Amino acid sequence: MTEQERIALWLEEERIAHICGWDFSHINGRYTEQNDLPWDYRAAILSYLRPEMKILDIDTGGGEFLLSLGHPMENLAATEAYPPNVQLCRETLLPLGIDFRPGSGKGPLPFDAENFDMVIDRHGDFNAAEIFRVLKNGGIFITQQVGAENDRALVELLLSPVPPLPFPEQYLSITKEAFEKAGFAILEAQEAFRPIRFFDVGALVWFARIIEWEFPGFSVESCRAGLLNAQRILEEKGAVEGTVHRFFLVARKP
Repeated sequence: MTEQERIALWLEEERIAHICGWDFSHINGRYTEQNDLPWDYRAAILSYLRPEMKILDIDTGGGEFLLSLGHPMENLAATEAYPPNVQLCRETLLPLGIDFRPGSGKGPLPFDAENFDMVIDRHGDFNAAEIFRVLKNGGIFITQQVGAENDRALVELLLSPVPPLPFPEQYLSITKEAFEKAGFAILEAQEAFRPIRFFDVGALVWFARIIEWEFPGFSVESCRAGLLNAQRILEEKGAVEGTVHRFFLVARKP
């Protein structure tokens, strides 16, 4: 394949890059990530969950994970702020009887105080004081978060100059302290760095366009040199590798 043919394929990946909910199926088999985290977010939730418990999922995306829990629909609630996902949630969650309300995890949650037995949040915004407010006494908060240093090797490979960290406060130590100050007791806390591997550069192009907050200003044309370097690495090593940064926290409201 010539360089121009390869770039044409990358431009097509850039053109079609979009997601509905949080669906990365377009690059299934073309990359791998976070398959060996030292915790299991889903299993942790299920270990605390009982059928009668009311759950709130903050930044639910399209509600895919929340629905996968198989919990009674009348005991489910969710928030989401990204406009395309808000519409998706209105179309999919509300008809099921799930209490979906638009809103950002950073601001006031649109629910009454002491309304939930459990609040969950995977890779979404959060506000410790608001979570404390909406939880019942004894309620549980469980989160898996993307850390500040996520995908930085890939950002450094593609972008020049390298942009600052988009979320520099996203470290377990900072989050743990915030929840302790809000009045929570910390039950579990872990942090991990694990590889992410791309097996074709087109998948990396699609990924970088989707994760625009980590790769600000990315385009095939402006990042051509970095992409060609990534292609050389792929041909030499069989994959372009970066590092994901994740942390996990379980906290209880006394």
